[in-house]
Amino acid sequence: MFPFFSRSKMSDAPEVNPAPAKTHEPHPLDALTGGAFSAATSGERASRIRDWLATQPAPEQLQEVFKELSGRDKGAARAVRERLDEIRRAKGQEAIAAEWADKAQALLAAPKLNIADALAWQRDAAKAGAPLSREPLSLLKVQLADRVKVIEDLQHRVQVQREAAVLLAQRIEVLSTKPWRDAHAALELLRADVARWQEQAQELTGDASWASVEARFPPLLDASRTQLLVVWEAFQPAVAQAAAAAEDVSAPLPPVPVWADELRAARGLPTEAAAAAAASAAASKPARVAKPKVAPEVIEKAHQLVRDALATLEKETAEGHGKASAGAAAALRAVLKVHGKHIDNALEQQVHTALVAAGELEGWQRWSADQVREDLVAKAEALLNRPEGQALGGRKMQETLRNLRDQWKQADQGGAPNHALWKKFDEACNAAHKVVEAWLDKIRTEAAEHKAQRLALIEEVKAWAQEHAASGDWKAINRSLYQFGDRWREGGHVGEKIFAELQPLWKQAIALAAAPLEAAQKESLARRHAMIDEATALGAAPALRIDAVKALQQRWQAEAQTVPLDRKHEQKLWDAFRKPIDEAFNRKSADRDRAVTELSARDRVVLDASKALEAANATGDAQQIRAAMQALEAALRGQAQAAEAVATANKDAQSHAEAQANAAPAATEIAAEASAEAAEGGDTAAAAPAPAPAAPKPAARPVVAVRGDDRPGMKKDAPVAPGRGARPGDRRDGRPGDRDGARGPRSDGRMGDRADRGGRFGDRPAFEDRGPRLGDTAFRAQREAMEHAQLALKKLAAQAHGEALTQLLTAWEKRDAALVPGTQDLGSGVTASVRSAWTQALSAAPKGDAAEALLRLEMAAEAPTPAEHIAARRMLQLQLLTRRNDPAPTQTWGQDVARVLASNSDAANARRLQNVLKTLLRK
Repeated sequence: MFPFFSRSKMSDAPEVNPAPAKTHEPHPLDALTGGAFSAATSGERASRIRDWLATQPAPEQLQEVFKELSGRDKGAARAVRERLDEIRRAKGQEAIAAEWADKAQALLAAPKLNIADALAWQRDAAKAGAPLSREPLSLLKVQLADRVKVIEDLQHRVQVQREAAVLLAQRIEVLSTKPWRDAHAALELLRADVARWQEQAQELTGDASWASVEARFPPLLDASRTQLLVVWEAFQPAVAQAAAAAEDVSAPLPPVPVWADELRAARGLPTEAAAAAAASAAASKPARVAKPKVAPEVIEKAHQLVRDALATLEKETAEGHGKASAGAAAALRAVLKVHGKHIDNALEQQVHTALVAAGELEGWQRWSADQVREDLVAKAEALLNRPEGQALGGRKMQETLRNLRDQWKQADQGGAPNHALWKKFDEACNAAHKVVEAWLDKIRTEAAEHKAQRLALIEEVKAWAQEHAASGDWKAINRSLYQFGDRWREGGHVGEKIFAELQPLWKQAIALAAAPLEAAQKESLARRHAMIDEATALGAAPALRIDAVKALQQRWQAEAQTVPLDRKHEQKLWDAFRKPIDEAFNRKSADRDRAVTELSARDRVVLDASKALEAANATGDAQQIRAAMQALEAALRGQAQAAEAVATANKDAQSHAEAQANAAPAATEIAAEASAEAAEGGDTAAAAPAPAPAAPKPAARPVVAVRGDDRPGMKKDAPVAPGRGARPGDRRDGRPGDRDGARGPRSDGRMGDRADRGGRFGDRPAFEDRGPRLGDTAFRAQREAMEHAQLALKKLAAQAHGEALTQLLTAWEKRDAALVPGTQDLGSGVTASVRSAWTQALSAAPKGDAAEALLRLEMAAEAPTPAEHIAARRMLQLQLLTRRNDPAPTQTWGQDVARVLASNSDAANARRLQNVLKTLLRK
């Protein structure tokens, strides 16, 4: 015997020491990044990375941290990558800045600076990505801007000087129309103004930036100087001569008509106009020179030319074309110079009106062009001042800037340029173009990465093709090729030029990889077309061979699972393969349906009875429903009884006496029903002789039509019909053809006692034959009608039960025994004695307490008790356990109901009584 004791606590087995907890060693870069790699959360890691970046680490450290961190936390590594991108862009911008700085210095060193070149330098530098906000470009940009400002100021001063010269000339002309003494008084002031004007003009021409002024401004200043000096040099001698003529009568008069007339009046002489009038009146009028007559064709040609030019001007003016209208006006003036003397006054008035309108349109075009330019400047400045969350991306910003510059060009075509607005517009566009520059840098970087990825993918496809050249797993190869194609499509954006270079390489690599699969698919197509031809032959055969069809389908499925094809192509092949087989099956199904739809006489009778039963179900009358159900059952039995009557009439009269006696009652009933059918139209049953009357056969149970495996003998609990053979040729009921019936009883007496006993199972009658099977339509119709009838009867019974229960409670409330429902309405659970006890309890005066009776009823019905009576119910259950010989509540529920009805009625007790009677009356 082995001692059964537990192992000692001091066992020699070595103890298993628990594994020490795994300690996390600090990352080597934690000391550099302030513990970013050991941070517990992603947010804390990103915060530590930002703090570390604020210390301005070296690019080598940034690269090392990004390499380690990109595999751990892409969100935290994004800040490091952005810093690396910024450093990379800064290095590239240094070279660009040096290049554009040289260009700016060359512009500043040139003796003549073109404003357009200076503005183009800033625009082109911004497009090239030069850092205009950093030194030295920022200083050079300011110097160029100051230089341009000086040049523009010179040009503006030239225009001011030109206007001042015009005003001085106008002052001199106005003084020539006034008395000479006023002109003499203003002479010194005019001399000072003219001298000051000449000094200012000399300052303009002596400025260092005068060589950079546009070529059209120096001629304007020279013309203004010349015009002013001519007028001034003529005005001074005229004033001096007028003063001398006023002092000396013999002095000559000044050349100014107004001053000469004034001096003549002072001398007492007639004015020049009066002298001329007197001279003309005194002299005889000379003969008027006849004006030469102009040819009519010349006048017509002049009118036609003027009208054509006038129509062109009016058209351009109506359409608002500023430059075109100015050109048309100039052309009309040129025509008027040549042919103006040959037109009439009406046409001349139209010409002047059109010229005035053209002048107004030209001025409006200048004003509207400035309005458009101001709107464009506002739009350009608003590109960087958009609300938060609505900033434009790189591509959208690029398109917007391009559209704004195109609109500015169109505005310049419609009016004179405005350099001040152009400067503001160009500065705003250059500031907004920085967003485009950053976007372009990002696009270029991503394009380089995408190109590298695509080249790596091409090499991977080539290596894969060499590795799987001898593989026979076509599905895996096809799946891999699709995956390669998806990766190529998702490889990111590259430029058109780069894509044009990579696409042939990709096609060549993928074609090499797909060559074995394409060869296998070509062979599979040939095999599938052969199977389609075989399926067509099977479908066209007179007899459809199911085994051949199944085998062919299995071959097709095996082929489809082995070699994959394009989904659409494979579906077309499958449709072509399936079509002839489906057509063959459809023909077979149509033949079967045609045979099923041909209703027999019995099917028509069953259909009519089913329709009558459905109509009775709709009425809601229980008697009509039961009558219709009996009629349907009779229709179901009728054919079988007729067939049995014919078989009985054809039996031999000398058959066994006991078999004849057993079949007589059934034959009598069957013959009677068959005679009724024969009287209505059946000719087969009419030929059968009427057997002797016998005792009526007891009514059979309602038969529910069965079909398929529900037939007798097919269920385990249903006995097999006697006399039914196991072979198709066997006959039932001992008719000719039955093996035992034809042979008869043995002559040697053996098995005779068994024959006397009436068969193996004693005197049990033979299984009733239900006749030929019903058609599918008739079978379904009678089954549905019977189910609907049973549901309708159940519903009516439930309604009757509820009404009876309501009447009983009403009788209790009113204490009127006459309102108690009858025994039939209350159900089989309520006997006449129980109902009598209820009526007696309601007839007497209320007495007693119904609490215990209600508790017993709830126990009998197994119904829940209200919460306030649960303690009483438990106490009553304990008491009942001690009363062993007392009947249970389920046996005395009728008396308990009588005790409840004898008490007073209230709502709570009525509700409890109703709940228990719902269950008890159904038992």
